[in-house]
Amino acid sequence: MKFTAGQIAGILEGELEGNPNIAVDKLAKIEEGEQGSLTFLANPKYTPHIYTTKSSVTIVNKDFVAEHQLTTTLIKVDDAYESFSKILAYYNQVKNNKVGIESPSYIAASSTYGSDCYVGAFAYIGENTKIGNQVKIYPNAYVGDNVILGNNVIVFAGAKIYSESVIGNNCVIHSGAIVGSDGFGFAPKANGEFTKIPQTGNVILEDNVDVGAGTTIDRATLGSTILRKGVKLDNQIQIAHNVEIGAHTVIAAQTGIAGSAKIGSHCMIGGQVGIVGHITIGNGVRIQAQSGIGRNIKDGEIIQGSPAINYGDFNKSYVHFKNLPKIVNRINELEKKIGRE
Repeated sequence: MKFTAGQIAGILEGELEGNPNIAVDKLAKIEEGEQGSLTFLANPKYTPHIYTTKSSVTIVNKDFVAEHQLTTTLIKVDDAYESFSKILAYYNQVKNNKVGIESPSYIAASSTYGSDCYVGAFAYIGENTKIGNQVKIYPNAYVGDNVILGNNVIVFAGAKIYSESVIGNNCVIHSGAIVGSDGFGFAPKANGEFTKIPQTGNVILEDNVDVGAGTTIDRATLGSTILRKGVKLDNQIQIAHNVEIGAHTVIAAQTGIAGSAKIGSHCMIGGQVGIVGHITIGNGVRIQAQSGIGRNIKDGEIIQGSPAINYGDFNKSYVHFKNLPKIVNRINELEKKIGRE
């Protein structure tokens, strides 16, 4: 796909300096740009590259003033980084603008779908499922019975959405993700065996939720596992039954959250974090990578470690921990000295 500098400036409502007719068909870093590519300059430390870049078009901030001659056409905007992200989103939207029903695929007669939808080959859509407008369901995806998909949802190849799940508008489910699998519910018997507890609830994803590749979100035992508006999940995350995650919380890869944990809004959770069940984490909490959370966390706390403690306390403790061999040696020397005296 080709876009002219004039078209890009129009999309971004930017000021054009240079050739409006020059075309680009690829994206590049500013230091790696070549003819026909679009790039951007947001970080001042990369400014020297704008004078040597071969990119045809460069997005810059409005306050940029060239100190040397340029060969690239400029598009000046309020925020170059944000505008480049907008172009990436627009590019993906155009690239993924598939419509129609491919064959072979299966759509149950009792299901309905809106306008401008795409269903890829070998996709399966179960009974009584309701699908909104401009939904994209890629090949080999599975959508079970009684599922609701809002408008502009994307279900990438190989993703699985189990029955009764409710997916809001503008959600993205990446390949290999599973929404609505059974929670880990088993009751111990007197003979040491375990009996499965039926998982009769569902999963609810509110609007603008992203679910990364290979991530699993379990259905509730009773009620719902809920991810509120704007939650962003990285790849390979485990969300257990009856978990609730507040609006605009982001979670990095390989984190595991046990059943019935409640996580607040606007939290940032690093990779490989483990969170035990039946606890409450407040709003605006930041949890550093590889932390183990076994207690309730108040609003705004920043914590690290396993078991996790206050972030500042952890760093102070770590100073002593890494010096522990020296401290032990000093204590031994002092004991020997006292013994000699």
